[in-house]
Amino acid sequence: MSIKPLSFASSDIGRVRSSNQDSGYAGYNLFFVADGMGGHAGGDIASALCAQRIAKIDTVYASPEEATKALIDVIWEANGVLGETAQAHPELAGMGTTFSGMLITGNKVTIGHIGDSRIYLARDGKVTQVTTDHTFVQRLVDTGRITPEEALVHPRRSVLMRVLGDVEEFPDVDSETLETKPGDRWLLCSDGLSGPVPEDIMNGILLSKIGSEEAADLLVGEALEFGAPDNVTVVVVDIVDAQTKTDFVPSAVFVGSSSNEVVIDERKGRRILRILKPLNITELLRRPEDPADYVPESDEYLEKILRETHRRIRWRKIRQLLTVVALVAAMAFLVVKAYEYTQTRFYIGVSNGHVTVFKGIKEALGPLTFSEVYQETNIDATDLSIYYQQRLEQSISADNLQEAMRLVRQLQDAVVPNE
Repeated sequence: MSIKPLSFASSDIGRVRSSNQDSGYAGYNLFFVADGMGGHAGGDIASALCAQRIAKIDTVYASPEEATKALIDVIWEANGVLGETAQAHPELAGMGTTFSGMLITGNKVTIGHIGDSRIYLARDGKVTQVTTDHTFVQRLVDTGRITPEEALVHPRRSVLMRVLGDVEEFPDVDSETLETKPGDRWLLCSDGLSGPVPEDIMNGILLSKIGSEEAADLLVGEALEFGAPDNVTVVVVDIVDAQTKTDFVPSAVFVGSSSNEVVIDERKGRRILRILKPLNITELLRRPEDPADYVPESDEYLEKILRETHRRIRWRKIRQLLTVVALVAAMAFLVVKAYEYTQTRFYIGVSNGHVTVFKGIKEALGPLTFSEVYQETNIDATDLSIYYQQRLEQSISADNLQEAMRLVRQLQDAVVPNE
């Protein structure tokens, strides 16, 4: 049975980042996402250069084997372009990108994957993650050192162990060929979706009967609802029978950073590479990029990062304990100082029916009181006018003892003589 893809790509900068370092592509037979790394200096350029180079192989292939060779070859070419670009432009040193793509040949799908972007397949009421993350935490999960749930909150979850770009190791790209059939829905996404959005919500959208465009928009919308701490890019590909009549018109669409042109600026005698895009004031007000880390995929580096992670966790616990101690000490200090301040205050009230000077303040905090009797006078409160009796019920404040005694004398003078 011959098939055809119906696709839609969408990308959003998110709610935190100052630039979109993701790139996405939905073409005729080729579909992919690339998530740039290298921070503000070059993540967007890395993903854009990678996307624009790889998109050139979007054509019809005679066999899955031919498609696999073309895909792997162009991924390596893109890696070379990124390395050469970083060498020519020192400000881009360390830039790189993930890549997760699929190339359709007949009823076969050729997968090419490196990094932590992902490919999912929704089929027969079940969603399966097709790719495996090339991350430090995934290695820990695979070796049984942590659980998948612990990986979601691990302090080194952003450490990548395989990427394309300005890295020493030649990229080891995962590839495989899978069968696809009408009714399948494929999702390619950056970790801006798979990170913040719960699996059950994402799966619900993928298994729904809505079209690829609405599904892509809903997925990006959910990422925004969950705070979108990173750029989010999705490509949804629905597989249908080739005879199915639809309004969908195949085209080659770039989204994210790759939808803009990479240009060279001459600045102070230097050739600066940058993305040419419309100025967006809101982007300037957002937080600069927090780049993912990269380490080579070797046991030596793995053990090194484990040691660093354990040290970080240990120091984090110590810092947390010291923070708690400091906060408790600060609160105790403030409470003592606040109490000492109350004991410099006085007020006039009634005790045992007599006008009384109290030291402290009348207010209380639950069972805690902040005043005590300083001097009970022989002035009977009932000998005062109604006006003064009402004021005494509410208490008459005094800034110091001298003022309190002056008020007592004033009340003494206000005693109504017995007739």
